[in-house]
Amino acid sequence: MTVEIGVTGATGRMGREVVAAVRDREGCEVAFAINREPDGVTVDGTTVEPAGKIDTLLEEREPDAVVDFTGPASALEYARACAEAETDAPVGFVTGTTGFSDEAFADLEAASESIPLLHAPNFARGVQALVNVVGQAVRNLPGYDVELVETHHNGKRDAPSGTANRLLSEIEANGEFTGRNHGREGEEPREEREIGVHALRAGTITGEHEVVLAGNDEELRLTHRAEDRGVFAAGAVDAATWIAGRKAGRYEFADVIDE
Repeated sequence: MTVEIGVTGATGRMGREVVAAVRDREGCEVAFAINREPDGVTVDGTTVEPAGKIDTLLEEREPDAVVDFTGPASALEYARACAEAETDAPVGFVTGTTGFSDEAFADLEAASESIPLLHAPNFARGVQALVNVVGQAVRNLPGYDVELVETHHNGKRDAPSGTANRLLSEIEANGEFTGRNHGREGEEPREEREIGVHALRAGTITGEHEVVLAGNDEELRLTHRAEDRGVFAAGAVDAATWIAGRKAGRYEFADVIDE
């Protein structure tokens, strides 16, 4: 069975990668590719169509899933369009967009009552492995100082990154901490049981996350480094093929990896 996948933000950094990943994946086809201002652009041989046509495209082409890496407002708009589309089967929605406010995220969750929806701050399999082990490391090293450093390209908008926040949630769930300290300046000695958080933005760095645990005259560093955006696109396509045909509900990338 061929999995038909729609791609939003198709002329953006990640959109281009997703279109290419779908076209390269056996058993997958691009149902449509959209962007706010396509101007007749083609991406990897696929003609990009206006984002304003998404309602029509959903109902005419009935994709199995839509993959989104845009921004919080547009991602929510596309999720609602999928939830409201009059199609024979629910259209799955996969998004790697980060930076949602609590209210916007609640609206995104509401869409999962009508469609299968998977949101992940990172679609690299290695990051999911890092999430899986960082909690165990914190449990095994009680009382150790914990610092997190994340580095991305100079155009990234949200800080800390969505992946960093996911790692921080895992750290906090597995240890006793008083809070997060975002950077340090001036006379500011480290407080006991705080988590230091540092966001670096420079050049074209794809993404790096490092968790440092130090104490007892030793240190443990857990690091993931993405060398190409294609790794995120490949993971998103994994998620899109996995979610196709699922019942409505909220899913995690861990569900894809575990299965």
